[in-house]
Amino acid sequence: MNITASQVNELRNKTGAGMMDCKKALTEAEGNIEKAIEILRKKGAAVAAKRADKAANEGLVLTKIVGSDQGFIIEVNCETDFVAKSDDFIKFANKILEATELLLPTSFEDLLAKDPSLQISLDELIGKVGEKIVVSRVAVVKADNGILVDYIHPGSKLGVIVRFDFLPKEKAEEFLPLAKDIAMQVAAMKPVSVYSNEVPKDVIEKEIDIYKEIARKEGKPENILEKIATGKLGKFYQENCLAEQAYIKDNSKSIGNLIAEFNNKNGTETKINSFLRFHLGDENKK
Repeated sequence: MNITASQVNELRNKTGAGMMDCKKALTEAEGNIEKAIEILRKKGAAVAAKRADKAANEGLVLTKIVGSDQGFIIEVNCETDFVAKSDDFIKFANKILEATELLLPTSFEDLLAKDPSLQISLDELIGKVGEKIVVSRVAVVKADNGILVDYIHPGSKLGVIVRFDFLPKEKAEEFLPLAKDIAMQVAAMKPVSVYSNEVPKDVIEKEIDIYKEIARKEGKPENILEKIATGKLGKFYQENCLAEQAYIKDNSKSIGNLIAEFNNKNGTETKINSFLRFHLGDENKK
């Protein structure tokens, strides 16, 4: 069957697929545009299956804050930085961010259940770029009695949202510069929690085991290993708990000190509630 240039162009405009892929799909579909679109979508699914074992550690992290009290953060991965910088990939990532804002999902699976057309868009993009593409994480954050502040590191490979509670609206503008610095702190220093009592029990147990083994190899008596290990946890908390970390702009103060200074000055009880930190290639993606 003779496939015309206008048919190929129409299919390209509808799908964004390459010229040769469009011509092959139209030939297989005997000129039927809708059937050709379905063939291209299936090609995208086939590429995804073929590349399922490939690493997808490039991509984008995007954030958005609406009205200071509602936030959205997403991570979309691909295989190469070249694709991550392409207009099609950036457009798709922003589409996921917009859908997250609109539909308030608890996960990407929940987002797909609420808008199945996103799977079509994903399949079409995979078919076009020929790489594995994964929407790793989507999250929605709310601050009922405070504010949210976000930070995207240049290159959009690392994003942060921090939630602050008990911040009066009239104090929000004054607090904002400190809040932004704390969001940058989360990006730079990679804390595991805000406060020491929030560190997961298995993480603490692992650290204690490491400290005990080090002390054992140094020849310390077995009966004092536990005490030595417990004593070293203080330094672990200073390095890994946001409130106890040294402020990156002034290491004579901790983040907790800065919050306390603000509260003393303004008669407030503002506190850090939580943070989300999405970094491309994170091992534990929640």
